[in-house]
This record gives sequence, structure tokens and C-alpha cells, in this order.
Amino acid sequence: MPVVAVIGAQWGDEGKGSVVDFLAQEADVVVRFQGGANAGHTVVYRGQPLALHLLPCGIIHERPLSVLANGVVVDVSALLEEIAWVTQRGVSVTPARLKISDRAHITLPYHRLLDGFREMPPSRSRLGTTQKGVGPTYVDKIDRTGIRFADFTDLERLKSKIAFNWEQKVSFGDGFLLQSGLTADSLFEELVSNYEKLKDFAEIMDTVPWLNRLAMEGKRILLEGAQGTGLDADHGTYPFVTSSNTTAGGACTGTGLPPSRITKVLGVAKAYTTRVGEGPFPTEMPWEQQADLRERGREYGATTGRPRRCGWFDAVLVRHACLINGFSGLVLTKLDILTGLPTVRLATAYRWQGRFLEFLPADSDVLAQCEPVYEEMDGWLEPIGNIRRWQDLPSNAQRLVDRIVELTGVPIAFVSVGPERDAILFPDGGGAIW
Repeated sequence: MPVVAVIGAQWGDEGKGSVVDFLAQEADVVVRFQGGANAGHTVVYRGQPLALHLLPCGIIHERPLSVLANGVVVDVSALLEEIAWVTQRGVSVTPARLKISDRAHITLPYHRLLDGFREMPPSRSRLGTTQKGVGPTYVDKIDRTGIRFADFTDLERLKSKIAFNWEQKVSFGDGFLLQSGLTADSLFEELVSNYEKLKDFAEIMDTVPWLNRLAMEGKRILLEGAQGTGLDADHGTYPFVTSSNTTAGGACTGTGLPPSRITKVLGVAKAYTTRVGEGPFPTEMPWEQQADLRERGREYGATTGRPRRCGWFDAVLVRHACLINGFSGLVLTKLDILTGLPTVRLATAYRWQGRFLEFLPADSDVLAQCEPVYEEMDGWLEPIGNIRRWQDLPSNAQRLVDRIVELTGVPIAFVSVGPERDAILFPDGGGAIW
């Protein structure tokens, strides 16, 4: 019963989309288990980059089924737009291929407005979110007032729940929601209309017993995480985090698969570090030094287009992720982007008020004051994007990967040296993930 979870080991944008795309070739099911339209997973489809936000990366493959599990918050209008967009590019989306949990919560227009309102100046609570309404949707979920797909079994009850929620929210922010032109009735009518359209492309069902049955039957299930461990609501750099659990534990609660079902957890990390939005970033380079790395690595948000903040590999951050997730192996991406640098830096620890810290502190103010303790290694000049065997890598590139293994205590599952699906190198000479 092979169940493999793919988890971000940094602050998201580690290249999980390409990793899931590679593994999905042999998967039977690909499952998104948390997050919402704030995700941005870029894959290559028919030679062109394709950015997916809600649809699992497996949707571009013929073999696997795709699932939006109970832990995902679904903006139905955004999902319909994404389906239309990928369909125009030749991707088949049908109820036989796409399943949505009836336990999943729904993002409504007022969630997006509330998210945007908080990010507007002069707000002091600005977190740099994507303003897709994901956080406010999870707030309603925890507040037990959320709207779920299961609510469509009783439309009168659904209408009354939306009316109640709208009445509670219109007083927020001096009634700015009333200026939107939305009403409880219009929200209900739009949602029901979109739900009916969605049924042409997806089957709404109880995915929990279904996924567990497939696991017991030995089907290959791939669990696709969004964001990264550094953005986990419990274990990330709070409050500069996302609104869900992005870790391996979140894969269990977000799917209904028990921990004993998961056979392998792969952590994905770039050979350097990036971050989008607000929050402390100890290994961040000076802004003027980031430009070259950003352009070579195409470090712009797939959801917002914002330039990503760039810095050196942070072994403290990744070590923290390894501890929490119990990674079976690390996938190191974008090693090729470091080509041409005379030296490469690795942060092995932090220095704070005369103390050395080897793990991520809970207090973000403390983290913001931390100075990275760097170790420098020689770089390499030879292009590596066309290399397809580990032993053909420059010796300095191999030494860098080996040092990352030493610093994190987790073996490397494979290394990517380019966006192509075959740009994968296996240090042990193998290639078996499943």
C-alpha cells in the first residue's frame, strides 16, 4: 500500500509541483490535502509551463485520478476558471478523473474581501497573503460556521447558513462589505449555480473511506502538499504563516488517511532559499545581490507574480522540517541555478545574543534578530542542466549535496538539475520511489 507524501521543507516554492509531476507518472491517485487557491504549482505540459492553483498536479497525466480532499478550502468560481483554462490547453477534467471531498470547506466572495481588507494599508496585521480568501475560510472552519460541499444536500439549510454568516460579517470593518454590492441571496444563488456547473467536471463524494479502501488495495497514492513547513500554522514562523497545516501530520488530517498508511514522506528543498511575503528570513541576501539568482531561478510567485526574496540554503530551517515531518528522504531542486557562483554558502546554525541555535525559535522577533552562521564551499562553473547521471556532476556540486545530507541528517532521494521531467539524478544510482 504505497502512500507517498510530498512536503515542502522551506517556505514554499521549493518545486513541489515538478516533484509531484515526476512521481505522478506512476501514481494511481494524486491528492491535494490542504491550502486553497493560494497555492501555485508549476508543471510543464506539452512543452509549456502550466501553473495550477487548486487542481492537483496529477490532472495533466492520463493515469492517476485527482482528488481535492477534506483539508482543502475550495473557491468554486476560481476552480471553474482553472478548469476552463486547463481544458483549453488540452487537459481532460471529468467527474471520472476529479473527485472532491464533501467535507471540504468552500471559499466565498466575502472571504476574499475580508482577506484583502486586512492587507490594505494602514493595517498593522499585514502578513503578505495572496488575498485569495484562504485564511478567512479556515477561520470559519474553526469557528464552526463554515460552508461545506456536504451542505448542498439541504439547500434551505445552506441558504440560512449563508444568511447567518453574511449578517455576522457585514459589521466588520465599518461595514465595508455592504459596499461590495453582495447580498446573502446573491451569494447563495451564485454558489448554487457554480456548484451545478462544477458537477460537470468533478464528482463530489466522501473521499475518506474511498481513499482508505484504495490504500488497502495497494494503489499508489501521492499526497501533494502546498506551501512549506516554514509556513505551517503550528510549526512555522508564526504569525507569518499560512492558515493550514502544511506538514505530514496535515496530510493525515487533510485526507482521513491514518499515519500508518503513509509509507514514505519526501521533503522538498531548493539548493538555496526563497520566501514570498512578510516575515523573518535570516539567510536573505541583500536585495541588490538577489537579482541574478532571482532571474536565473525564475523566482516569481506562480499565484501573485510577486518577486520572491532570495537567500542561501538554511540548514536550520530544513533541519526543523526534517524533525517535524520525519522525512524518508530529501529532494533537492534547482541545483543548476547555483552554477557559476565561485562560492556557495550554507547556514549551519544561528547566532542570537551570544547563543548558537540549531533549531528554529518559536518567536518570530527572535528569528528576525538571528544572524546565520555560514559555511562556505567552492562552487562550480560547468553547466549541469543536461547531466542525467549523478556521477557526472562536478565534484563540488556533489560535495554540496553531501554536506546538506550531513547537516540535515536525511538522505537525498533525488536531485533536480532543471525543469524537464527527466532532469533527475539519483545519488544511490537507483530510482525507485514507490
